[in-house]
Amino acid sequence: MNLEKNSPVVCLGGGHGLAATLSAVRKITSDITAIVTVADNGGSSGRLRQEFPIFPPGDLRMALAALCADDPWGRSWADILQYRFTSNGPLNGHAVGNLLLAALWDRDVDPVQGLDRVAELLKVVGRVLPMASVPLDIEASFMDAEQIQHVRGQVEVATAKGKLESLHLVPENPKALPAALKAIDEARWITVGPGSWFSSVLPHFLVQEQLRALEKTSAQKIIILNLDSHPEAQADEFAGYTPIEHLEMLRDYAPGMNIDHVLVDQYELGDSQRLQLLVESFGGQLHISDLRNSPGSLHHDVEKLFSLLSHIMGQSLVG
Repeated sequence: MNLEKNSPVVCLGGGHGLAATLSAVRKITSDITAIVTVADNGGSSGRLRQEFPIFPPGDLRMALAALCADDPWGRSWADILQYRFTSNGPLNGHAVGNLLLAALWDRDVDPVQGLDRVAELLKVVGRVLPMASVPLDIEASFMDAEQIQHVRGQVEVATAKGKLESLHLVPENPKALPAALKAIDEARWITVGPGSWFSSVLPHFLVQEQLRALEKTSAQKIIILNLDSHPEAQADEFAGYTPIEHLEMLRDYAPGMNIDHVLVDQYELGDSQRLQLLVESFGGQLHISDLRNSPGSLHHDVEKLFSLLSHIMGQSLVG
């Protein structure tokens, strides 16, 4: 099978994990829709949300930068969008792209039009959309030392300790964007992850309209697991959990969704036989490869990810 240059691919996630996936997928196809989590309450995004009733712009900005045109114009504007101010004043830590999106949203109100305008500026390959029609918060409950801890906020959820008991969006069951649902319906491939499992991956399955679309679509689903299963990993969220636990949690929140392919780093296997059986129970195929950008790193290497994804999708190098 050959994947045509315009074969539609939808990528779900948020943060640096989604940016890595987008950077790899854009080498395979030009028809990309990034659907991005919109619950961040930390850093520059959190400060802007406190002042304006807007989507957190940070993850959306990173997705736009990952899909910028591969020419001097696109790359230079992507660098500008990613630039962060350093000062002793209120601009300290703000990314230029966050402020640009906030300005467009504050003036024009419609968030998708604002994203599309920045995409035009960067000559973006594909499109970037929020996963819901309204900004969200995340609430979760964790069992830690036989006590239940309730937390609210993406940062708080990502740094909470203990076993996840429940995960909710606020407002509950938000509307998905029609454009996102259409992209899922028309997709040939859908990637999920990598990224913060509680705050960037699982929330996609809490938007019920989007979950139903993912269950109905004929697109093949590719799950890209994280690089943080070792207990010594210095990750804030979900460190020390195995790929099996990642997938079991995904099944809990999306029990009716088929999974066709699961990508796991060769150093993250754990109980490989049990993992193989679990992936097969989803109807999927397990792919084991060296995916990290350096020994001990918690970040995926874009070229390695591209190589494996293009092999799965039946695509040789597209120049």
